[in-house]
Amino acid sequence: MGRPPRETAAVIGAHVLPDPVFDSLAAGEGGREAVLLLRRARRSRNLLLLRRVLDGPCAAAAVAGADLLARVERVAPDAARAVVDASSFGTWAARAVSDCPAHRRGTCASGDLGALAAVGAVRAGIAAEIAVPVRDGTLRLPGLGTATRLGTADEALVVVAPEAGPHTAADSCGCCPGPRPAGEHGHAGPGHGCRVQIRACGEVRSLPRDPGRVGHDWQPVAMLEARHRGMTLRLPLETADPRLPALDPAGAVPAAWQGLLQPAWELLVESHPRRAGELAAGLSGIVPLPAPARGVASATSRHAFGTVLASWPADPGRLALTLLHEFQHSKLSALTDLVTLHEPDGRPWLYAPWRPDPRPPGGLLQGIYAHLGDLAFWDDRGGRRHGPEPADSAWRVARVQAQTERGLAQAATHVRLTRLGRRFLDRVAQTVHGVRVEDRPARAATRVEAGTEAVWRLRWAVADGAWTGRLVALWHSRQAAGPLPPDDVRAASGAVAGPGPEFGRWAALQRGVEWALPAKEASEAVVARPDRAERWAELAASATEEGLPGAGVLRHRAEVVRDLYLRLTEDAGRPGQGPSQDPLGLAAWLESGSGTDSAQNTGVSMSQKARSPRANTSATG
Repeated sequence: MGRPPRETAAVIGAHVLPDPVFDSLAAGEGGREAVLLLRRARRSRNLLLLRRVLDGPCAAAAVAGADLLARVERVAPDAARAVVDASSFGTWAARAVSDCPAHRRGTCASGDLGALAAVGAVRAGIAAEIAVPVRDGTLRLPGLGTATRLGTADEALVVVAPEAGPHTAADSCGCCPGPRPAGEHGHAGPGHGCRVQIRACGEVRSLPRDPGRVGHDWQPVAMLEARHRGMTLRLPLETADPRLPALDPAGAVPAAWQGLLQPAWELLVESHPRRAGELAAGLSGIVPLPAPARGVASATSRHAFGTVLASWPADPGRLALTLLHEFQHSKLSALTDLVTLHEPDGRPWLYAPWRPDPRPPGGLLQGIYAHLGDLAFWDDRGGRRHGPEPADSAWRVARVQAQTERGLAQAATHVRLTRLGRRFLDRVAQTVHGVRVEDRPARAATRVEAGTEAVWRLRWAVADGAWTGRLVALWHSRQAAGPLPPDDVRAASGAVAGPGPEFGRWAALQRGVEWALPAKEASEAVVARPDRAERWAELAASATEEGLPGAGVLRHRAEVVRDLYLRLTEDAGRPGQGPSQDPLGLAAWLESGSGTDSAQNTGVSMSQKARSPRANTSATG
């Protein structure tokens, strides 16, 4: 660390991902050893980013922090590794490399390395003095805690010294024990017996002898711990990282999170022992997010391996599900540091059934992989007959499977996969199709997904007006429609909400409905209110369930059907023009003329060996 030679990359060496480990990860689980491999690879990536910072235009701001971190490594390698492995280091390094050269955000991030190095010094128990940025009177030491009310200073001096007597910054704190040994998750606790001071604006503030305790204007990062059947999960409730959005530290309520984590961990160890081993080896923290209006908000950062950002999940099952889902994101992010799954070109904006907005290819693959965690969770809940009612679990399994299958179809059709990418998704597909789904919830899920995609198309896809005009002329002359217009999906800008309360109510009702509304009635409902998106959703769902001609176009190119229908309805009011056809008839005409077949397979399966019976809809898009 510190100021390593330019040959750093050669010193780090290559990371080899064996074929069995790749295949195991692709199937959804990799196991503890696979996660440790990914963690080591991410550590190397973080060190290479540090090297780029030290070779860049803002190196002077980072040198002191790098030198201190190098000293920490010489005295206590575990403490140094804990700093480099932490989510705060990855987010800092990515920010410093991408933003600092041009100062696009107005401030230089390189100096923030001092805060990370100071935490390493505290954990290692070595004497140190390092300048750390202060923002709005607050100094944050990620993984350790937050000091507030520091006045107007831009930076403060963090001083770590042994209690036995004064030491120079170059001395090792010999009377302090080293960091607490790293557990299976690799976290090192703070060294004790050292005095930590913060000096700013002529004032000196001493932190508690144990920085893990609350002090005057000092809020520590709480450490959560859960144990069950010999497996331990130890996580910081991270509230001191300036790069990750967190609640005010006082609002994190560590005792409540601790009370939720223990039963969630018991559930995971009992029901998903292999995945629990992955979490113990790879999770590095929880960042508490503000609660949304409804449900639970959760996310991960591309650069913060193993860190889960989540609002209060309210019950252990939801926390367990959130950890499984979000850690899948971390695994895939780390895996793509080592292998390339897709080329940068291909269709830029794609339909992801679990999102209201268009997603880039990488985002689509992330969603597909994360839903393997959901699928395993709900399949276990339904099969073991515990937790939510079995019928609820069966519905959730069906819904997740239907969404993931459609995501796979999108990836197979529109993402330029590499050879490894095709192999990866083939393993994913085998896992998805290996889950048994009951018939009734499967029908309901397929119905909802057909409607969801139709509404998404109406919202984001743009119909070509000139092309629609040609289709109108072909319709009036009783000719075949020919190929459908090119697909044109807009990119989202700003925050994106869901498809609206009317559609939400329609979708919610489908869970308890045995069969879809007859397609003829659904078509009549569209004629009565063609402006209502949920009417088009119901028509797409009904036609899909009945396997009618035009079902694929209604689902995958709903914007074309609606635009043509509205244009023909407009013409019907003009002299010399006949009445327009019903929407279902128009969809069938478009589908037959484009050479597609409503029974054509969507390409959901990445392998001919693992076809899903619910993949039998047209992929005209």
